[in-house]
Amino acid sequence: MKSIQSRLLLMLLMFIILPYFLSVFLIYSYTKNSVEQHEIENSREQLKESSDELEQYFSEMVRLPYTLYRDPELFKIFTGEKVNSAYLENSMEKYFLMRSEIRQVRLYLKKSSESVAVYNGMVSARKSKPGFMEQEDDLQQLYHSNDMFMVEAPHEMENYNNSAIVPTSDHLMVLTIHHKIIDVPSNEFLGILTTDIDLDAYAQIIDELVNQNEETVLLTNEKNQIVYANDKELIGQPIPSFIQKQVDGGNAQSADDDIVLSKPLSGPLEDWKLVKMTPSEVLFEDIRKTTFTSILLGMVVGILGVIMISMITYKITSPIKRLTQKVRTVEGGDMNVPFDESRNDEIGYLEKQMKEMIDRINTHIDREYKLEIENKENQFRALKSQVNPHFLFNALQSIGAVALRSKAPDIYQLVTSLSKMMRYSMNADQWVSLQEEVDYIEAYLILQKERFRNHIHYSIDISETIKQKIIPSMILQPLVENFFKHSYEEGYRNAHLTIRGEIKGDYLHLTAANDGASITDQELNELRKRLYAAPGSSPKKHIGLKNIHDRLILNFGRNARLSVDHIQRKGFLVKIIIPIETRPGLKGGIS
Repeated sequence: MKSIQSRLLLMLLMFIILPYFLSVFLIYSYTKNSVEQHEIENSREQLKESSDELEQYFSEMVRLPYTLYRDPELFKIFTGEKVNSAYLENSMEKYFLMRSEIRQVRLYLKKSSESVAVYNGMVSARKSKPGFMEQEDDLQQLYHSNDMFMVEAPHEMENYNNSAIVPTSDHLMVLTIHHKIIDVPSNEFLGILTTDIDLDAYAQIIDELVNQNEETVLLTNEKNQIVYANDKELIGQPIPSFIQKQVDGGNAQSADDDIVLSKPLSGPLEDWKLVKMTPSEVLFEDIRKTTFTSILLGMVVGILGVIMISMITYKITSPIKRLTQKVRTVEGGDMNVPFDESRNDEIGYLEKQMKEMIDRINTHIDREYKLEIENKENQFRALKSQVNPHFLFNALQSIGAVALRSKAPDIYQLVTSLSKMMRYSMNADQWVSLQEEVDYIEAYLILQKERFRNHIHYSIDISETIKQKIIPSMILQPLVENFFKHSYEEGYRNAHLTIRGEIKGDYLHLTAANDGASITDQELNELRKRLYAAPGSSPKKHIGLKNIHDRLILNFGRNARLSVDHIQRKGFLVKIIIPIETRPGLKGGIS
C-alpha cells in the first residue's frame, strides 16, 4: 500500500512540475514573435491613451483664457471702455492661480499698447509696448491667421516686462501658449494673452510610456521640433532625420530592428506627433529574463512541494487525529475535554468552535436546572404577593373607618390618598394614561401638604387631550419625589415645582422644573455620565433618574430621551421626550 506522501509526490510531479516546464519550453520556442507583436500592440494602445490625455490636457489649457470672456468688467478694460488697473491686476493674478503649472502670464492690450505680467503670484506694473506686435514674428503670424491660439516650442523663460519680480536665476524651460483676444461681435483684435507652463505638467503623461531606460519618447510639433523628450537634451531640437524617415514611412520596425511607433494628434495639437522608440534587444531581453525566472521559479516550486509533502503529516494530519480523539471523548460523555485555542489556522478554528459548543451545552444544562428552581420560587412569591396587598388595603380601610367615626376627615383623606398610591404602585411595570400618572402625583402631593403644613408651591400644566396619552407608569413620580428631597428637605421652602406637558410634532414633551436647589456644572456633567451609562449599571446616587432613563430606552429605544440641566444655576430642569405612536403598548412610540 502506497503512503500518502509518495502519492502526493507523484501527483506533484505529474500535474504540476512536468506541465510547468513543458509550458515554459513551448512559450519560449513558439511565442517569441507573438510576444513581440503583443508588445507592439500594447505600445500602440499606450500611445493612444497618452495621446488622448495630451489632447485633453492641451484642450483645457487652450480653453482656459476663455474664462476671462465671462467677466464683463474685465472685457471693458480690454476694449478700452474702462481703465481700472487694480481690477485688471487682480483678475490676472486670479488667472495665474487657476493652474499650478502656470509659471508666467503676460497680457498685451492693443488699445493702450501696454502689457502686464504675472510671475509667482506677483503682478508687475503696466508697461508701455509701442510696436509690440511688429517685434514678434510669431505673434504677427498669429495676428494675421484665423487661429485663436499658437503653441510655441519649449524655451527658457523670458522676463517679458523686464520687471524685478522675475529673478535672473530662473532659467526654467517652459512651453508658451499665445491666445488671441478678440471682440466676438465685431471681430476686433484686442490683445494677446501669453501663458508659460512648466514642462512637467504634460511630461508626466508622456513619461508613463517609458517602460525601460533604453526607450525614447518624443513629442513633436507641426514644425518637426521636439517639444518634449525623456532625453532632456533633445527638447527644442529638430527631430533627427533617421527618426523622421521612419515616422514618415509608417513602419513599426526600422532597419536596425528598433521598434518605432508614432501617433498623430488632433484637436489643439493638430499635426503634432507622439513617437515611441524601443530597441528590439530590450524587448527580447525581457523574454529571456521571463523564461529564466520561470525556470527558476519552477525549481523553487518543486523543492517547496517536496518539503510541503514531508510536513503535511506532522502539521495537518497529527492535529486532525488529536481533534478526532477529543470528539470521541466527548461522545463518550466526558464534557471536560481541554481544547487548544492558541492555533490561528483552520484546526485552531475547529478547536475553538468545539470548545464554544461544549460550553454552550454546559451552560444550557445549568440554565435549565436553575430555571426550574427559580420557577418554583416565583410561584411561591406570586402566591404570597396575592395576600399582602389585600391585607394592606383592608387595614387602610379599617383605619379610614376609624377616622370617620372619630370625625377626622383630614386623616381619612390622607389614608385615601395613600391607598390610591399603593394601588397605583402595583402597576409600576405597566402602561397607564397620563391622567392616571397625574392623579398619582396629586395624591402624593396631598400627603406632602400635610407634612409641610400646606407650604407647597406647585403647578401642573397639562391639557386634557394630552392626559389621554398612554405612557409607562411611574415616569413623573420620581421627579416630584426628588423635588421634596433636594429642595424642601434641604431648606428651600419657597421653591416652586412646575410640571408641563405639550406635543411638538411627533413627540410628547414632559418637563419638571423647580427654582430651588441647583447643582454645579461639574456635578451636572457627572450626573449626565451616570444617567447615560449602559442600562443595567447600578449607580449609588440619582437612582430614580437612572431608572426613568433606562425604562425609556427599554420601551422606546433611542427615539426617547431624558435630559437634565440647571436653570441659571438657581434651579433644576428635567425634560422627557417620548415618540407618539398610533397604537399603545408598542415599543417605539405611545398612543
